[in-house]
Amino acid sequence: MVREVLRKAVARQNPPGAVLWIENGERKAVFVEGHRALVPEKEEMTEDTVFDAASLTKVVATLPSVMLLIEQGKIELEADARRYVPEMQSGITIRHLLTHSSGLKAGIPKEPAWSGYEEGVQRAVSLEPEGLPDRSFRYSDINYILLGEVVQRVSGMPLNNFAAQHIFEPLKMHSTRFVPPRDWRPRIAPTEKDENGVMLRGVVHDPTSRSMGGVTGHAGLFTTAADLAKYARMLLNGGGGVLKPQTLQLMTTPQTVATVFERRGLGWDIDSIYSRPRGKVFPVGSFGHTGFTGTSLWIEPTSRSFVIFLSSRLHPDGQGNVRDLYEEIGTAAAEGMSFEPQGPPWPRDEQEVPTVLNGIDVLVRRKFADLKGLRLGLITNQTGMDAQRRSTIDLLAHAPGVKLKKLFSPEHGIRGELDQEKIHDSKDKKTGLPILSLYGERRAPSPQQLIDLDALVFDIQDIGCRFYTYIGTLRLCMEAAAKTKKSFFVLDRVNPIGGVTVEGPSILDQEKQTATHAIPLRHGMTVGELAAMLNAERMMQCNLTVIPVEGWRRDMLYDQTGLPWIHPSPNMRTLNAALLYPGIGMLEFSVSVGRGTDTPFEVLGAPYVDDLRFSHELNKLGLPGVQFTPVRFMPTTSIFKGEACGGVRIAITNREALRPVEIGIAIACTLQRLYPNAFALEKVSTLLNHGESLKLIRSKTDWKKVVEGWAGEMEAFEQRRKAFIR
Repeated sequence: MVREVLRKAVARQNPPGAVLWIENGERKAVFVEGHRALVPEKEEMTEDTVFDAASLTKVVATLPSVMLLIEQGKIELEADARRYVPEMQSGITIRHLLTHSSGLKAGIPKEPAWSGYEEGVQRAVSLEPEGLPDRSFRYSDINYILLGEVVQRVSGMPLNNFAAQHIFEPLKMHSTRFVPPRDWRPRIAPTEKDENGVMLRGVVHDPTSRSMGGVTGHAGLFTTAADLAKYARMLLNGGGGVLKPQTLQLMTTPQTVATVFERRGLGWDIDSIYSRPRGKVFPVGSFGHTGFTGTSLWIEPTSRSFVIFLSSRLHPDGQGNVRDLYEEIGTAAAEGMSFEPQGPPWPRDEQEVPTVLNGIDVLVRRKFADLKGLRLGLITNQTGMDAQRRSTIDLLAHAPGVKLKKLFSPEHGIRGELDQEKIHDSKDKKTGLPILSLYGERRAPSPQQLIDLDALVFDIQDIGCRFYTYIGTLRLCMEAAAKTKKSFFVLDRVNPIGGVTVEGPSILDQEKQTATHAIPLRHGMTVGELAAMLNAERMMQCNLTVIPVEGWRRDMLYDQTGLPWIHPSPNMRTLNAALLYPGIGMLEFSVSVGRGTDTPFEVLGAPYVDDLRFSHELNKLGLPGVQFTPVRFMPTTSIFKGEACGGVRIAITNREALRPVEIGIAIACTLQRLYPNAFALEKVSTLLNHGESLKLIRSKTDWKKVVEGWAGEMEAFEQRRKAFIR
């Protein structure tokens, strides 16, 4: 079948000839068809023909060179590329360059005329980007020109020498190199005539690479099918002593942000308009690359398969086109091969809006397989919904093979609309299922309520703060499931305020609903990760399964996920409020934190506060990431209800620098210093829950000294956390 596809294409002289190399496990097939050259005279194609690899250079030479330097600690993947090439503009990381998500232009303009390697690099760095990083996928030769320069500056060796020494020689790729010597030319496939009418043979076709001397990160490599097969086997064999397995994982799994529709690994294409060699049979999750001259390499790891197609489609007149042939060959080659079940990554619908996938989205894509045949109780509220805003209640109620029996609601009720001390049992109007409150007489399901269930499912959006009560509910429900030998599933969700930064003391004065476990005020974990920690550290022996989040990076905030914001609780109305909450919410029993205003947790004050002076004193502290402005307001609920309050409005000026718990402590210290007789300091302990810190604040210690007192606790927590974060 695949031979016939190739023969028909060659018979049409599109391309004039080709070498096709296919391996599937231990099986191998090599097909050689047509002619290596048509002019000035015909030459038969041979298996050892050397081809201008064009953009395969990016993944066969530049990519592994960069990754080796990362393994050696000489390059950091998330580092600003300007660290290595200072002439570059800031904000573009090595990952952005590798994944074509930098926003840089596609290539260096030919006009005005120029030549020389250094001149090419300078033109590349001087071009204004067309967009911001991580906003879209734009295939760009400039990305890899700059990566080639990074390799040279960091290693002290030109890219061709570094790749030869560290990649090609160890793999015995003896017919692979930049600027091939003259004695190779008889077996090199020519491309087309250059601007002077000279047929290019053994000289790189890409005009930019040619102008830069033939050694560049985006093009210039010459190779054979046999050598590419050695390289492909290295990738399938865990790196073959050249690269580490974890490096291969980064290279061959999606590394573009989840909100970009196209999916690219580091270097490799996974799912984009350039994925034609995948054909219609190889699954999403296989990977590869193409080259402008008519070359492609596609690899499917689960079946240990690869397809190498090498042609000189531009020969002799620059008119050939093999884009459709890539797909036809990929489809035919994969027929009869066996692959592991699909996903992740999951195939995209053409109309799909790309987002991070929460646990419920992953469960839907798995067709609810994890829950088939189980009688379920669902612990959820209004945040339990998928990316299309479909309720988890409705999804599980109608899922085939799943038996949703009852619902359990946390603080604020099943719809998140109630702000009261106790919530009663009720019935869901849409499904008719009973709603059993976990914020009334009971805080956990009773054994009687679980008797007719096989498992509990938890799907609630946490906010990333210790005293947000949903994680207290999580713990109590897990303990109830463990005691009654019921399985427990957590549909994980992103941490809206990020998974990197940790703040606050982690040693508690006492455990309670708002301090359910020894974790800092800002813990930097997802609810699934917290569940795993609770299960292990409290020795619950809960039969826990976490359906993971997909596509979320720990440095992502909620508005970078593409997911709709649903108020996790009545007063948690914006991401800004959530970002400030671990520090501002901590003070809510002592001062008004804006409950009963339009911007809860973004304003703060009390009747006794002079707003002008208070704002001035806070701004003097130089707290990073925030600016304070004086404000007067009258809350309609909670503390100081109906009283005119002086205070501050808190504007976030730098989200990366923001440290809300430090801000909360600084505010408490300032209030204690300015208003020691009016400020209800003792009530801060309700949520801070750390007597030593309260003692320091009472003695009017500088806020920085209070924060320094947690250093050991935070370091210990960071070590504990490592075992549970993904």
